Amino acid sequence: MKFVSINILLIILIAGINLAQEDQASKPKYDVFSFDKKVTLPGTPEIIFDAVTGDISGWWDHSFTENPKEFYIEPIPGGGFWEYFDDEGNGVLHARVIYADRGKMLRFDGPLGLSGKAIQVVTTYQFEPVGSDSTLFKVSVHAAGEVDEGMPAIVEKVWEHFIFEQLKPYIESGKNLEE
Repeated sequence: MKFVSINILLIILIAGINLAQEDQASKPKYDVFSFDKKVTLPGTPEIIFDAVTGDISGWWDHSFTENPKEFYIEPIPGGGFWEYFDDEGNGVLHARVIYADRGKMLRFDGPLGLSGKAIQVVTTYQFEPVGSDSTLFKVSVHAAGEVDEGMPAIVEKVWEHFIFEQLKPYIESGKNLEE
């Protein structure tokens, strides 16, 4: 009888350990990451600020829907970083503007493309004049929360894409100056 009880107890203990391990494996992992990216762009800090706020559909290309109607950043404290799906107003609030000083700094706080995760991402754009006709545009990203393995590298690559493959050619083409 003692032998059977010990075996049952051992089975229950092993099952409990396995369940605990499975539970740990399914729980999200929490971490932090940050990075900075810099690029010099033609135009004054005010011109570059205006190109990265308001309607940014000309260069922002990651979306929650296949054919978004518009991407828009309201460059005022409390303003939204919106992705509108259609004319009815369906869409996503990617982030909320928490600091805006035209030609100097823009900061927004929100999950961006990581919506649905327990993560907070604070993104800062800084604008510094370079000579009389260019701007050093610096993007700083700081994130904390539910961070999957490999996520920091993926997010950094996405920002490299936005800055160097999308924004820089957009600005250099002069499309931001077309009205």
